[in-house]
Amino acid sequence: MGRPLRHLLAIAGGKGGCGKTTVTLGLAAAYGRQRRPLAVDADVDTPNLHLLAGTPPDPAPAPDADGRDPAARAHPASDYRGVDVLPAGGTGDAIPTSLFDRLPGDRPVLVDCPAGASRAAADPLRHADAVLLVTTADPQTVEDALKTAAMARTLGTRVLGVVCNRVDTVPPSLAAAFDAPCLVSLPRVRSVPTEACRGSFDRLAAVMGPNP
Repeated sequence: MGRPLRHLLAIAGGKGGCGKTTVTLGLAAAYGRQRRPLAVDADVDTPNLHLLAGTPPDPAPAPDADGRDPAARAHPASDYRGVDVLPAGGTGDAIPTSLFDRLPGDRPVLVDCPAGASRAAADPLRHADAVLLVTTADPQTVEDALKTAAMARTLGTRVLGVVCNRVDTVPPSLAAAFDAPCLVSLPRVRSVPTEACRGSFDRLAAVMGPNP
C-alpha cells in the first residue's frame, strides 16, 4: 500500500542560491490566488523563507501542549496574500521527521528544502509526494540539481519537473539534461512580485494543477 497523498511538494536544488526560496514563495502565491497553501522552511542551514515572506523568524506559539498541528504555528505572509509560512526557527538542527507526517493534507504544502545531500536535505524528499527541482543555467548548479534528482528517485519520490531560474528561455542543452520536463523559466529578476514573475508562476501552477 502506498503512502497517503498529502499534496506535499518539495522545492529542491543541489546548490544554495539557485532560487529555491523564491520559487517556493512564488508558486505558493500563485496557489494562494485560489486556495491557501502552506510554505514550510526546512532549509535549516539558510533559513530565509521568513525574510522574503515578511514573517517572524520563529514559529508562532503552539496552541496546545503537544503542538500536534504544525500548521497552527504558521504566520500569514505579509508580502504574499493567501500564503501561510512555517519558519524553521533558526535552530540549525534538522527538522524532526515527525513534522512532515503531521502537515495538513487538505491544502498544498510547499517545502523549501536544504541544498546538498545531507540527511536534512533527504528527509523532506523522502516524505514529499513529489519534488520540483530548481536550477540556474550555471553548469555546476545543473550538476548539483541532477544529483538532487537522483537522490529523490532513489528515495522513491517523483520528480515533477524543473524550473530554470535567471534565464529568459530554457537552453536546449538544459532541457535535455533532466529526465523530467522543464516547466518554466524565470526572468533575470530577484523580486517575485513583479508582473513578469507572477505570470511565470501562474503558468507553473496551471501546468502542475491544484494538487501537485
